[in-house]
Amino acid sequence: MLIVAIVALGGTVLFVASGGIGRAVAALSASLAGAIDTLSATPTPAPSEPIVLDAPVLSVPAEPYTNQPTADLVIRVPPEVVGRTDTTLRIYVAVGEGPPAQVDEVAVPDLTPELIVPVELTKGGNTFTVTLMGPGEVESEPSPSVRYVLDQVAPKVTLTSPKNDSTVNGRVVKLVGKTQPRSDLMARNEANGASVTGAAGTDGAFSLTLPIAPGPNGITITATDPAGNSGRLVITVRRGSGRLTALLASSIYRISRSRLPEPIELEVAVTDPDGRPLEGARVTFTLSIPGVQTITADATTAGDGRAMFRTTIPRGASVGQGIATVLVQAGELGNASDRTVVTIAR
Repeated sequence: MLIVAIVALGGTVLFVASGGIGRAVAALSASLAGAIDTLSATPTPAPSEPIVLDAPVLSVPAEPYTNQPTADLVIRVPPEVVGRTDTTLRIYVAVGEGPPAQVDEVAVPDLTPELIVPVELTKGGNTFTVTLMGPGEVESEPSPSVRYVLDQVAPKVTLTSPKNDSTVNGRVVKLVGKTQPRSDLMARNEANGASVTGAAGTDGAFSLTLPIAPGPNGITITATDPAGNSGRLVITVRRGSGRLTALLASSIYRISRSRLPEPIELEVAVTDPDGRPLEGARVTFTLSIPGVQTITADATTAGDGRAMFRTTIPRGASVGQGIATVLVQAGELGNASDRTVVTIAR
């Protein structure tokens, strides 16, 4: 451009000689000004690509409920930001239903993509998210959230059955109640050292079966909630003298040998330790008659607590006393038996 201006200057001299001096000066000034502007202008940079940061990731805790006032956030950052001094981590928490608020800002890890940051918890729900903050205040999208619940209240244990100071006619007591959902439970009987464990359902309901000893039994039920808080209930039950009973009856007790064969019917009535008809008990009948092979049969008690067995005493039976027996098996309530005599006369 400068060379072009000089050439223009030579032309101007010639032009002046011909009488065009005013126009020559104006043209020269414009050419020189344009050349100088072009040489001194600052180059305009091309638009740069925007910085995009990938979001970090938070590890989900195995159990979000805790009774500790702090928790450890396990954060994993993208490998490309490890050791960068111009990038930080911002930690946000939303308490309850409130909006997220920044609670801390820490450097990214130096050597590995993972780091642990302790955070303080507020009573109730604490929802954490983390972002990366890069050069130029460029912030990434927040990480997927994780939630901790600070619970420092002991769970309440209530029992619906049996009542405190009640009498239980049986070798075991069934403890039915309610507590905080998902709590671990343990019941211990101080009278015999027996203990049993269990867990409350998602609705908090539980049922435990515990052996008891004759006389008074002091029972402690302990519930430990998911946060680690423990609550307990102490009751006393007394084991009564009631027991499982079986009463066997026969349709005949004495029969003449000359009348054989003769039908016979055995029936048992079973009652539980509280004296109520027991349904679903397993029953085994046995009939032993002189000169005849022993007969056995199995049955189950009906809703009225009764079970029945029918057979026939054959003609070949011998004179003498026969025995009819019944054995009742009722699981936790124990076993019971009874017998009666069936005589074959001359």
